[in-house]
Amino acid sequence: MAARTLHGVRVSAKADYAIRALVEIAARQPADGPPRPVKGDAIAAAQDIPMKFCENILSELRTAGIVASRRGSEGGYWPAIPTSQIRLGDVIRVVEGPLAAVRGERPSDVEFTGTSAPLQAVWVAARAALRRVLDTVTIADVVAGHLPPVVAELLGDDGAWSAVRIPG
Repeated sequence: MAARTLHGVRVSAKADYAIRALVEIAARQPADGPPRPVKGDAIAAAQDIPMKFCENILSELRTAGIVASRRGSEGGYWPAIPTSQIRLGDVIRVVEGPLAAVRGERPSDVEFTGTSAPLQAVWVAARAALRRVLDTVTIADVVAGHLPPVVAELLGDDGAWSAVRIPG
């Protein structure tokens, strides 16, 4: 039998697009002064996001209070809060829900019995590992290209850049 690749955490297109849209908006803001609106079509084009999908995502981010917007020729989107306070994990939660789920439930709410009982601790720890990165990295960090030490630490792990292969 051929080796299989283990598929684990998946970042949806929606979460990826939401984060990239925010990075694009943040990168276009002036260093000083009031925020500058960025047109939705400019965001979509710069990040190669389908326009309708981009509009829907930006609407969700606006509803959540992450971006603000204004219509019209001088309209567009801008950060509603400082980008240093917009964590990647928060963006994912807005557009997708919890960072980790087991059968659609939060890991801390799933119960296992018998020999499987320790799995709850494994799934809670996996969620904690995701949070360790996604609740540390902010949109401002990405724009600046200066990621927190936890990212460099994890990138230094053996195999960080390679797919895990399962014999079988």
